[in-house]
Amino acid sequence: MIGMNFWAFLVLSVAGVIAAAVIHYVARYRILEGFDGFLGKVIAGWAGAWLGSPIIGHWFERVKIANVYLIPALLGAFVGAFVVVATAKAMAKALAPTIISGAVSQETRRAA
Repeated sequence: MIGMNFWAFLVLSVAGVIAAAVIHYVARYRILEGFDGFLGKVIAGWAGAWLGSPIIGHWFERVKIANVYLIPALLGAFVGAFVVVATAKAMAKALAPTIISGAVSQETRRAA
């Protein structure tokens, strides 16, 4: 799908928007609250949808639009958007200073 046409791009974009909307607004799984968080999920969802068919496979020939298999594309879009938020949350938690009983931990004191 490297040389895709406009319709395939549009189908992947819609899959990315659907995945981003469900994860951002329905499940409320987010690291950034505003539109920038939603847009980041749309981009990650598009990339996941683009990789969905080649990696997951070609399922359900009848549910294919513009040479894009919808089930693997939607699964890939959800995985792509989820992985971006999960990675950002893990990095934020790992890089956050540790506070114990109102005092800064030893690691934070050494770093300062």
